[in-house]
Amino acid sequence: MSGAFVGMPAFPRAAREAVYDGTLRGNLRHATHTIRAKRAKAVAEVSDWAELREAGRRIKDHTLRHLDHYLVRLEESVTAAGGVVHWAADAGEANRIVAGLVKETGESEVVKVKSMATQEIGLNEALEAEGIRAYETDLAELIVQLGRDRPSHILVPAIHRNRGEIRDVFAREMGEWGRPAPEGLTDSPADLAEAARLHLREKFLRAGVGISGANFMVAETGTLVVVESEGNGRMCLTLPETLISVVGIEKVVPTWRDLEVFLQTLPRSSTAERMNPYTSTWTGTSDDDGPRSFHLVLLDNGRTDALADEVGRQALRCIRCSACLNVCPVYERAGGHAYGSVYPGPIGAILSPQLRGTASEIDASLPYASSLCGACYEVCPVAIDIPEVLVHLRERVVEGGQATREGNKVVLRPAGGHASERAAMRAARWAFTHPRALRTGQRLVSRTRRFHPRTLPGPGRAWSATRDLPPVPAEPFRDWWQRTRGGKDATE
Repeated sequence: MSGAFVGMPAFPRAAREAVYDGTLRGNLRHATHTIRAKRAKAVAEVSDWAELREAGRRIKDHTLRHLDHYLVRLEESVTAAGGVVHWAADAGEANRIVAGLVKETGESEVVKVKSMATQEIGLNEALEAEGIRAYETDLAELIVQLGRDRPSHILVPAIHRNRGEIRDVFAREMGEWGRPAPEGLTDSPADLAEAARLHLREKFLRAGVGISGANFMVAETGTLVVVESEGNGRMCLTLPETLISVVGIEKVVPTWRDLEVFLQTLPRSSTAERMNPYTSTWTGTSDDDGPRSFHLVLLDNGRTDALADEVGRQALRCIRCSACLNVCPVYERAGGHAYGSVYPGPIGAILSPQLRGTASEIDASLPYASSLCGACYEVCPVAIDIPEVLVHLRERVVEGGQATREGNKVVLRPAGGHASERAAMRAARWAFTHPRALRTGQRLVSRTRRFHPRTLPGPGRAWSATRDLPPVPAEPFRDWWQRTRGGKDATE
């Protein structure tokens, strides 16, 4: 959706509810640990992984610095190849463009390739409001759609469901959307996949319009690239007469040669494969093959605002591999729905507040949805320093300050509920710049330690509700050092 999921609470409350769901935690633990182990093995096969990672970072940073140039070049290349380029400043404009293009064809149904960008803008809901029904064809997205659910993972949207739950969803809902599930459907993966194949085949064969995103767009040729594992994407990209691709402007790369890096790092980081089973590329239109009409909708929706932030812009390097989700201890326990966005996990915690701003309670809470352990940075194939951006966004939430919203420079007010934190930080700054006062305070705290509460009162209660207060030592470190080593305090 273009905003937070309707009715979602801020991350702390949503996560608190999620951690008490034993089934959810079991599903997440099994899935993330399995993917994590497979990814580590696939990456270990590559002797120059560090060099590939650095190359990916440099390509992305170069492209973002010159994004205006490469987007214009992309438009020229797509147009020369027979496609039509549309520019969408926000979700509403993108949805209006797509709905208008579908209506021009006279169709009332579309088939869709898995796409985070269309989830981000709430395209399915917008099309439904215009009398157009969108059918998800990715297996996991199909499960989410049939279950009237929300995606909870970038790569595996239905990661929170187990096989028994999926069987029940198929048996109950498939008949309302098309071909019903076979009688006596079991929860074996083969049976579930076959039920989905039979259900989707009739939709592929009658669809007049396909809608996709893209993993990459090549500026020099106007080529779009989709990588996938099931083949449903290729059916959507080749069978319909009209193809509409909605793609974030950050997905452009300068040349075909640049793809070499990402086609090595993306599959290993996402599905732990050496190469994706299906890598589909298309350039404009052809009279002999594929759709007769191709439209590319270039989506901004907050991306240029993120680009203006020198620290936060590195989030736009993301190639949506989801490796950071699979190693994150917070995501593993809270699940993707707690983030209130189609972008969950560590990358969502830094991307969503930049695309949507931090004005809402849920977006202001997302930079805190992390332990700052750094595991996400270690596995990121384009070296996004997610902990650095999280701390940067926390500062913005607490202190406010300058930011870019909808292309305009604005001064953000501090988010509500952080006055005590600001006061505590100012007090700490004063104490650390006055050594004698700091030493006196340390001695006072040590001598009164028997009377300290186990939890903090007032505003501090939120911090100590989920943490044990560390015990105070019998004497400050500097007093101990001077007593045991006979040294002189350097501050005196």
